[in-house]
Amino acid sequence: MNKSKINYSVYLVTDRDLLMGKDLFKSIEQAIIGGVSLVQLREKNINSRDFFSIAVKVKDITTKYNVPLIINDRADIVLAVNADGLHIGQDDLPVTIARKILGKDKIIGVSAANLSEALQAERDGADYLGIGAVFPTATKANTRQVSLAQLAQIKAEVHVPVVAIGGIGLLNIKQIKSSCIDGIAVVSAILAQPDVRDAAEKLVECWKLGSANCQE
Repeated sequence: MNKSKINYSVYLVTDRDLLMGKDLFKSIEQAIIGGVSLVQLREKNINSRDFFSIAVKVKDITTKYNVPLIINDRADIVLAVNADGLHIGQDDLPVTIARKILGKDKIIGVSAANLSEALQAERDGADYLGIGAVFPTATKANTRQVSLAQLAQIKAEVHVPVVAIGGIGLLNIKQIKSSCIDGIAVVSAILAQPDVRDAAEKLVECWKLGSANCQE
């Protein structure tokens, strides 16, 4: 996969707690059909064998639709299922170590909440940055807030794709369009909705309209 051609526009991050009885695998597939361009499998409270089993099934789905699969935190799971990349936070493996483990061809994304962290991640070899939380969110504890001004500053200073995360939905996508970021990462705005495909389609359309003034 050519990392320079990855589409970060609407990036789905999974959270099974938000599904309200819906099937995880069907929901991921419906979100992809609805237009999400990237999927991150995030499992925080699960053993390695179960994580692996879920990841195998998700990889089959993402491969079917030619959508990259990113694994949260676990470089071993990335290798075990041949996922496309890894997403890590500030308290996880250093980017340089993750790169040694995964090699040059895998995508590595890093969470950052200020310019210093963003610049350091870029220097260390991150392929993209997840910046947030830009809005209040209930899907992740202990988040650090990032203002829209900070988001725009980070986007202006780094040379890798920037994805905003945290409380993003239809009502606030247009608030972040002026930063000309490369995409939005969403959880509840898709997975917590009764119709996952419809929710994804609406977000994709809103993103396209909201970011139209940032096209080169």
